[in-house]
Amino acid sequence: MASNKPAPEAPFGTPETDFFGNEVAERAWEEWNPTEDSVRPVRGRHRVMKQRGGLARSSTVLGVGVIAAVGAGGMATAQNKPPVSISLPDSIADNLPDAKSLPGVGNLMSDDASDADAGNVNAAPLTAMSLAADPATEAGPDSAAGAGEALRARILQQAEQQQSEADAEAKAVAEKLAAEKAAAQAAKQQTAAEAQAEAEKRAAEEAAAAKAEAARLAKLAQSFALPTSSYTITSTFGESGSMWSSGYHTGLDFAAPTGTPIKAVHSGTVKSAGWSGSYGYRTVLELEDGTEVWYAHQSSISVSAGQKVTTGETIGRVGATGNVTGPHLHLEVHTSGGSGIDPMAWLRGKGLSI
Repeated sequence: MASNKPAPEAPFGTPETDFFGNEVAERAWEEWNPTEDSVRPVRGRHRVMKQRGGLARSSTVLGVGVIAAVGAGGMATAQNKPPVSISLPDSIADNLPDAKSLPGVGNLMSDDASDADAGNVNAAPLTAMSLAADPATEAGPDSAAGAGEALRARILQQAEQQQSEADAEAKAVAEKLAAEKAAAQAAKQQTAAEAQAEAEKRAAEEAAAAKAEAARLAKLAQSFALPTSSYTITSTFGESGSMWSSGYHTGLDFAAPTGTPIKAVHSGTVKSAGWSGSYGYRTVLELEDGTEVWYAHQSSISVSAGQKVTTGETIGRVGATGNVTGPHLHLEVHTSGGSGIDPMAWLRGKGLSI
């Protein structure tokens, strides 16, 4: 490694011995003028080579080396070491330059250097080699506490991250369930709305149909009429009893005073008119569709066979002829095929109220 040039030796006037006691030749001392190149800071460790010769010459070289090293690198450790004793012969000491004038050394050797200058020296950067921090000296309670705190912070961060992920997952599940519930509710509401709309539509259709039927019956009623007036229904179609030869009642009885007019329920042709055994005086009116209307137990008949009549025309009078217990009109309705049907239902089907 590079080091400062050794100071030239000067004769002491007496022989010197080496480490083994052998005499060595005297060396002549020459004047040494330090320059910036000779005292320039160097990189790496500062190493002072031990010179052969007397103690005074070795101490001189060592002292100058220490001063140069401390001035160049600003090593803090040099301040903590005890000062090195340097002794020089008077002949050399008188010829050495003032230490304060040396580059990088003046501030260190100045007796009146301020604390600020000392602080600047201490704060000066280390040499290129720099002094690596000793892990053994830095590692301590504070360092261990810092490592533990860092580990604790990392664990807490991981826990917070896991908790955030769990919260996010729970939120996603809750949102999914809410969406499914909302969709189900919407579907249910839509189904209910459709059912309600269908019911309203059906009700409207039924109402329209009922209205149309009422209009039809009203129009039809204008062409149909009740067989008599001022009546009381005493027997209906299908009643059972021993009074009727068939075992049940085959028509509809309108009880009314004798002589009450009997009317044609619809336009048609008189098919027969006269006596008919248990029916008494009976008139059979055939309508255009082949339906037959029988009027029995009349006290008198006003029409004859083959005669055409219109709705509401008088065809006879209420009586008590035939197998009866009192004056009344026995009305029967037979289809074109001859089967008897309920006269009340048939008359109501024509728009008539009984």
